[in-house]
Amino acid sequence: MKAVVIGAGVFGSLIARELTKYDLEVTLIEKNLDVGWGVTKANSAVIHAGYDDPPGSVRAQFCARGNAMYEKLSKELDFEFKRTGSFVVAFNDEELKELERLLKQGEENGVPGLTILERDEIFSMEPNLNPEIKYALYAPTAGITEPWMVAIAAVENALQNGLKLVLGEQVLGFVKMNGRIKKVITDKHEYEVDIVINCAGLHADEIAKMAGAEYVPLHPRKGEYILLDKKLQGLVKRVIFPTPTKISKGILVLPTVDGGILLGPTAEDLPEEMKDRPLTTREGLEKVREFTRKLVPSLDFSLVVKTFSGLRPESPQKDFFIKKSDTVENFVNVMATRSPGLTAAPAVAEYVVEELIQERMRLPLIRKKNFNPLREGIKHYSSLPIEEWKREIEKDPRAGKLVCFCNEVTEKEIVEAIRRGARTLDGVKFRTRAMFGRCQGGFCMARILKILERELNTDMSEIRMKSKNSWVVNGKVRE
Repeated sequence: MKAVVIGAGVFGSLIARELTKYDLEVTLIEKNLDVGWGVTKANSAVIHAGYDDPPGSVRAQFCARGNAMYEKLSKELDFEFKRTGSFVVAFNDEELKELERLLKQGEENGVPGLTILERDEIFSMEPNLNPEIKYALYAPTAGITEPWMVAIAAVENALQNGLKLVLGEQVLGFVKMNGRIKKVITDKHEYEVDIVINCAGLHADEIAKMAGAEYVPLHPRKGEYILLDKKLQGLVKRVIFPTPTKISKGILVLPTVDGGILLGPTAEDLPEEMKDRPLTTREGLEKVREFTRKLVPSLDFSLVVKTFSGLRPESPQKDFFIKKSDTVENFVNVMATRSPGLTAAPAVAEYVVEELIQERMRLPLIRKKNFNPLREGIKHYSSLPIEEWKREIEKDPRAGKLVCFCNEVTEKEIVEAIRRGARTLDGVKFRTRAMFGRCQGGFCMARILKILERELNTDMSEIRMKSKNSWVVNGKVRE
């Protein structure tokens, strides 16, 4: 039996991994040149507690459950996850009423440990918050991670268990017969299939239309962000939310897993034709500065490392659309996966395979006896105890050659990233954090290009930054 998953974001990657637990031929198709480069790549990286989702919604069904799965998942797949906890802060008694509503809603959703704190407790835990803050809803189960690493780690583990990964191919259509999809057609190949799972992010509605399946219309909601330098590490220890509005959870201040401070996002609904254009604006970034200063007045904007924006798939019902198609027997939609999509993804992956495919499609899948759930991440040598690092250097001198000085990434880590599938500068970047530091690749990019050229046995002019048309070097470097 053959299954095809379309889209290698966090949903597609985790679903593909879940499918490799069974006796199936699993193919994951991604139009980008690497995994986790769509919606997954640019978001707040928050593992939400689950109090914000309306009881009875699909979001509420999966958020707290997905949150609870991250501890085990991060250990199995060896990616960073920190259960930092979160605050939703209130400046007055009117906003306190909203905190009380969220507390009650969270308890209905099964979120553990929620409590409302007053000033003394708040500032003993987060002394750098605005002194005018009076109350905070504390959610101890909230956390942070790196979304793209969840996807990368899931795919690496799935590859160990037999996954076929197809990158750089765009799905153009389907061959159907008697209400079932028989083939998936891309711009390069055709794939025979018994099950199709649509995880195409912002383009999932277009894929569903091609298949003749039900869908909800999607439009991009843009969020703009500012990343501050690790010099500010510890300024906040938890995810800090303002009191939410009807439009969004608000503009946040939160730590990143590697010690920076992330600010954002804004929430701007864009027309459908802007699905692939996550542009930053002066107005959007100024809004981020203005709103986050209200939460943490001491933010130092002279320490901006980078600004960026991401797009989330929003729909009229503002809820996930996860269901087996009624019109196409072997087609499953996983779409409209807006916030808290990252949090819900592990629980959704289990649900899709166990409930939608096995129960609703009535396909009794056979579990593999030899499935290996463990994946080992790339070793970060500079974080090792010094004596252990010395022993690693004795075994391989490349473990002692720093390429990225900002994040102390060695040549051996770069080579390992290439061995695992990085074929672009961003492929290396997202696997190692090289070029993620304060110089943003200004120092190390040329050196990484040379390593890619050597390891891939190609000319530098063939190497891309991220997309098919993002050449770094124009023309052959040497004949």
